[in-house]
Amino acid sequence: MLATTTVLASLLEAVGGARVSASALVPPDLNAEDYQPHPQDLARLKTARLVVRVGLDYDLWLDRLLAQAQNPALGRGGPGYVDASFGIAVLDVRGAAVGPTGGHAHGSGNPHYWLDPANAEIITATILEALARLDPPAAKRYESQRLRFVDDLRSKLAVWERTLAPLQGRPMVAYHNTWAYFARHFRLNFAGFIEERAGVPPSPAHLAGLLRAMREQQITVIVREPHEPERNTTFLADKTGARVVVLASAVGAVPAARDYISLFDYNASALAAAFR
Repeated sequence: MLATTTVLASLLEAVGGARVSASALVPPDLNAEDYQPHPQDLARLKTARLVVRVGLDYDLWLDRLLAQAQNPALGRGGPGYVDASFGIAVLDVRGAAVGPTGGHAHGSGNPHYWLDPANAEIITATILEALARLDPPAAKRYESQRLRFVDDLRSKLAVWERTLAPLQGRPMVAYHNTWAYFARHFRLNFAGFIEERAGVPPSPAHLAGLLRAMREQQITVIVREPHEPERNTTFLADKTGARVVVLASAVGAVPAARDYISLFDYNASALAAAFR
């Protein structure tokens, strides 16, 4: 079984347990938004029983692959096609993306919804429905495994909320507008973004404005993901004395993010340490 990202593969295995072997099409060290598929990706889709995607225009490259794979089970509406964004309350929904977009150009909304850990309950419910449809005899087993995961998630959520509570409202800057859902849940304040538009390096004027804002608001933390370029992040840090913290939005992006829950363990502790 396949997922477009390592996060969705991790959640697929959390529900499927030993009966499911899930792998991601996009490696954790690459940006899934502008991923360039390889021939082996097509070969894997030809024989897959299930594929789980992020949706919301995040993994649009999958549509062309699915058309080429000609696997009826994975077509839209097929038994093995799962859009994990189903049922998610989407942030940053726009019409046409005209002009500056705050680091995101998706008219369908900000697609990084998995970074609100509460949304994992919705995502795993969608995955559960698909697995039960494909493997009815094991439906009860999948349901119990999902409930066990949700119980673990809820207990961890209380820990993450306590860890991040002292950071509420304190401004920080991020390279890309990845963290809207994370910020909403934990009441964090991302006051600016280095990237004006997705995939487009910032202009000198934008960097100058961001530099002024960081000084005026006394912003001391800059968030970067492992795959994002260091140059402009380092420039702003050198000019302001801010600390750069590397957070992960993908399972496996850093060694400590081994699965969905440890991804948040790492991010919460790393961000708290940056502010200390």
